Amino acid sequence: MRVFENWKDYTLIDCSAGERLERWGEQVLIRPDPQVIWQTPKTHPLWRDPHAVYHRANTGGGQWEVRKKMPAVWQIGLDGLRFNIKTMGFKHTGLFPEQAVNWEMTARVIREAGRPVKVLNLFAYTGGATVAALQAGAHVTHVDASKGMTAWAKENAAACGLADRPVRWLVDDCIKFVQREIRRGNTYDIIIMDPPSYGRGPGGEVWKLENEVFGFVELCAQVLSDAPLMVLINSYTTGLSPSVMEYILGETVQRKRGGVTESDEIGLPVAARPGRVLPCGASAIWRAE
Repeated sequence: MRVFENWKDYTLIDCSAGERLERWGEQVLIRPDPQVIWQTPKTHPLWRDPHAVYHRANTGGGQWEVRKKMPAVWQIGLDGLRFNIKTMGFKHTGLFPEQAVNWEMTARVIREAGRPVKVLNLFAYTGGATVAALQAGAHVTHVDASKGMTAWAKENAAACGLADRPVRWLVDDCIKFVQREIRRGNTYDIIIMDPPSYGRGPGGEVWKLENEVFGFVELCAQVLSDAPLMVLINSYTTGLSPSVMEYILGETVQRKRGGVTESDEIGLPVAARPGRVLPCGASAIWRAE
């Protein structure tokens, strides 16, 4: 499992009985997590003294119960990057801290390239990978279908002092955007994607990751440059294993471009239980040799 150990402003304090106990800067939150099926004792005192708890409803969704005064929006930092955090619907905060292990890897690939690098970040959410790539010196095209998430990503870039870096912010359907880039002849050295498990397009089109991911990665392979560096697929779909995504990259990218593929779970260390790591999703990576 690939784990990022260097967060200072975020800590997964403990996890038990379907919940995470987390510190986001000065704020302590309890959120549900379906992966946490163990029933270890909740002995840490902050289990009884959080700022807010997210309660999932039986009918879907849920709501935050705020127990202590806390800001509507606050920031956490990581190696010169700043991220705006807030409690959102469906338990989210606007950041997936486990992805820092991929941001670090992406930044390293960009810096080691020794040349200008173009990055395409698809389903880019609030821009964690975008700002990491910008900080490393890349030109980034950030694509997400949500206007609100794209605005949030711009705010994160501004908070990092990166607003003047070369970036295109696009509110668009990722499939249609890639199709247009193929027709335009535009290419990228690095492609990052974090596709949703399930969704509906503006015309009622149904997206189910297991059904669509192979065709989408095959499509994206057509906008790789003549000297590509990396393709990264992230997934939080429990039925899609890391090795399946690696197989897809092998058939769509490695077979034509050479290089190497790898895959693994990504996770967060549990501070209250040394040696324990909470699985938080999976990634598959193709890299040029």
